[in-house]
Amino acid sequence: MSLLAVGFLDPVRLWLLLGVVALVGVYVAVQRRRQAYALRFTNLDLLASVAPRRPGWRRHVAAAVYLLALTTLVLGFARPTLDTRVPRERATVMLAIDTSLSMEATDVSPSRIDAAKTAAVSFLDQVPDTVNVGLVSFNAAATVQVPPTTDRVAVRDAIQALELDERTAIGEAIFASLGALDTVPPAEDGTEVPAAIVVMSDGTTTSGRPDGAGAAAAIDQGVPVSTIAFGTDRGFIQIPGEAGFVPVPVDTAALSAIAEATGGRFYEATSEGELRDVYATIGSSVGYTTEETEVTSWFVGAALVALFAAGGVSLAWFSRLP
Repeated sequence: MSLLAVGFLDPVRLWLLLGVVALVGVYVAVQRRRQAYALRFTNLDLLASVAPRRPGWRRHVAAAVYLLALTTLVLGFARPTLDTRVPRERATVMLAIDTSLSMEATDVSPSRIDAAKTAAVSFLDQVPDTVNVGLVSFNAAATVQVPPTTDRVAVRDAIQALELDERTAIGEAIFASLGALDTVPPAEDGTEVPAAIVVMSDGTTTSGRPDGAGAAAAIDQGVPVSTIAFGTDRGFIQIPGEAGFVPVPVDTAALSAIAEATGGRFYEATSEGELRDVYATIGSSVGYTTEETEVTSWFVGAALVALFAAGGVSLAWFSRLP
């Protein structure tokens, strides 16, 4: 735990640390005074016979630990806090996965679609069980495969069963996801459940309503849309019934524009491992919230340990308490 990450509910009490600083100053002054007095004792042979075993550095250990204990107690008195990641009790995220033919490209091993399925399944393990997850697939049209649910098996099975078809409808995927989110009831206290959409695609919209229309609808409903551009510029596929290969580069500009407009985040992934990392990041942000937690007891406990240590060292070495 770094002190730089610690906040305080009553920071004014930290002024008491000046008292600890004053004690340090007094201790240093007393030690110098003792040293000056010892130097006046000019008969060093007699001094050695009177005090043959001088404590040396050990005499400072007990005092240092004692002052450390006081410092820790002052910090505890100021009511320290730490930002703690806490699972959301309720939230909903819609996964929208591109199932256009360009996902057949093998520039990502073993293929874009197979890597996407594996990474999407891993996402289910990144969010708390209380978070609803839904699934939308999109090619020429968008289909809600699984409405928002906490049933991870249903979502996992639907991901594994995804099949490819022609064309890409990113705008329609956003509209379908928003429609699915509308089915989620509010919380018991009437507040809206936090929601987000994650669109993973490798191409450009070629069907349905434009991206801008979907982004505008998401803005109206206050739902951020995070986008993942998946694949490389080296991807290509072979269209059934046609000769030769067709390049299928990733349209990062279009996906980035959606995220920026809606308040989401834009990611790029060129491998299954990178896509897993992206999903892990998204899962952490949508599935957890950061709360300020008071940790006064930690500091009080540490101070007690230091006080016991100071007492033990002083008794062992000097047969007295500090």
